[in-house]
Amino acid sequence: MVGLDIRDAAVIAVAVDDSGQVARRAQATGDPAVAAITAIEGVAPLTSGAVSTVGVAAANTDAPAAAGVLPSLSARFPDLSRPPILIGSGTAAAIAEAWIGAGKGVRDVAYFAVSEHATGGIVRDGRPVIGAHGRAPLVAWLSLNPVEREDYRKAGCLEAEVAAQGIVRRLIWRIKAGDRSRVQDVVNGELGAISVDHVLDAARERDGVSISVIRDTAKYLGMAAANLVAMTDPEVLVLGGIMATAADLLLEPIRTELGRRLPAAINESLTVSTAGLDADAAAIGAARHASHT
Repeated sequence: MVGLDIRDAAVIAVAVDDSGQVARRAQATGDPAVAAITAIEGVAPLTSGAVSTVGVAAANTDAPAAAGVLPSLSARFPDLSRPPILIGSGTAAAIAEAWIGAGKGVRDVAYFAVSEHATGGIVRDGRPVIGAHGRAPLVAWLSLNPVEREDYRKAGCLEAEVAAQGIVRRLIWRIKAGDRSRVQDVVNGELGAISVDHVLDAARERDGVSISVIRDTAKYLGMAAANLVAMTDPEVLVLGGIMATAADLLLEPIRTELGRRLPAAINESLTVSTAGLDADAAAIGAARHASHT
């Protein structure tokens, strides 16, 4: 089975066996519909009949680029046993984590991650919850700030604050307001060159402005995680993206925020784990979903 992850700048394809092991991986860039075909052919040429299902994951399933991939795949590979299936990347990652990752063997799992985007997924009694229109859970649109802003209306309040671009944007705002950060020296004053890794690395090196930005990020993340737990009552909350890769900075503050915002009984029964899979989780979960739907 093959899974695709449609990202902002690339399409990732994985060929997965029945145990969840990734046999091959390929990446392609350019127009998503063309890149999806190229990536699939890179992991398992379907002309050989070796693959029967293809699952597709995207952070925004309503995006024209994501939706346009499906008819292109169906036209290029007419011998699939069923049409390609599109699901949210957070839901796909939740499926993968419940299958072979940090939630393995658990029937009720909530997944929450931030990287390029803020994504989430819910597995309830072993089955993914996708909602009436295939969009659930839209964690990027959690409203955690009472003010109204243009970026909130475009991408959602949570995503605008905690996804990679949002973290960078908040650091730049602080610099432009007069705060001094060592990140400026790293990028030679080119603020447009700042990445989220610059902010995380500077926070580890005790840069005060970066620490402040990461502290605010952790608060938003903890609030969002508490809302997700309150609504879904999972056995395990799996934290992915930078919450896993930068757990040294974010995990304990998020746990603290969960403790502040949820009743003791909920916190005592909740297991919080960092994601057990790497960046291929969404593609793996998409493959699993397509083969079991």
